[in-house]
Amino acid sequence: MLRQIRPKNARSKRELAKREPLAHENTKTVLLLRGTSCSSLIQDLLSDINALKRPFSIRFTKKNDIHPFEDASSLEFFSQKNDTSLLLFGSHSKKRPHCMTWIRCFGGQTLDMMEMYVVKDTARTLGQFKGEKCKVGLKPLLSFSGAQFESPVSNQYTLAKSILTDFFRGGESATVDVEGLQLMINFAAGEDAQDGSSARIHMRCWRIVTKRSGQRVPRVDVEEMGPRIDFTIGRTKEPEASVWKEAMKKPKGTEAKVKKNVETDLVGDKMGRIHLGRQDLTELQTRKMKGLKRNREADMEEDTDDMSIVSDGDAEDEQAKRQRTT
Repeated sequence: MLRQIRPKNARSKRELAKREPLAHENTKTVLLLRGTSCSSLIQDLLSDINALKRPFSIRFTKKNDIHPFEDASSLEFFSQKNDTSLLLFGSHSKKRPHCMTWIRCFGGQTLDMMEMYVVKDTARTLGQFKGEKCKVGLKPLLSFSGAQFESPVSNQYTLAKSILTDFFRGGESATVDVEGLQLMINFAAGEDAQDGSSARIHMRCWRIVTKRSGQRVPRVDVEEMGPRIDFTIGRTKEPEASVWKEAMKKPKGTEAKVKKNVETDLVGDKMGRIHLGRQDLTELQTRKMKGLKRNREADMEEDTDDMSIVSDGDAEDEQAKRQRTT
């Protein structure tokens, strides 16, 4: 359960009022910090992720004696003080080398967290890639490749997809500027290794470039801009059911009103359903065509033919009667 804090004076009451949930939340800010022992690789990668997240990121460079899975009180304090619901903690040890801990908070308390170990041999920083970089403050395109991310049963990969989406999705926007679509971040889950270890998560960052094609539609190319990181999943902490239910609540008035008899298919096209009353087919007005009308002369000829046939038949009947009487 979430801890309830009661204000002691008017000033604390105003501060708590600012932290209350909003109908439309602000863009989530990430706090990046390091432990007492942190490798140079992790420090460089923290700087690269800070560059991707700016201006919605805060970077601490001092050492912090924190062990997230043992005691998360210090992380909760930093989260409340800096108003950051997302934290990224970097550390390094012999047992857990090149470790990055991804943490989400809700209501000033830790919601869930996950450890990811960076593969040193394949890691490349942002500075090791030559070429132009993306501008600051762009909203990235996120893509997840791999059947592990789409599992109907909750596992460590579905948790990783949820956390990574929260970290990199940026703010909400009603409109999209095509010129601003310059960054794409792809997370791909490989296959399980032969030794039984879990599949790695490959993070790749691409810069989208539009070039002239001689036509109305430009030619679109992608260039890898870094960082390039391969993760192996370590320890995880699932959110509690009650806290998760509280975090997933939506405020009243934000949900779109349901329109009756209007549906949207997978493609995004709207389909409507119309209900009609019972029709009376006797009053149905059919289409009149000239080709179906009959001429007056043809009708008269048919009438005369019928009359002649009837008169011939009557004469034959009278002649038969006379022969009987004689």
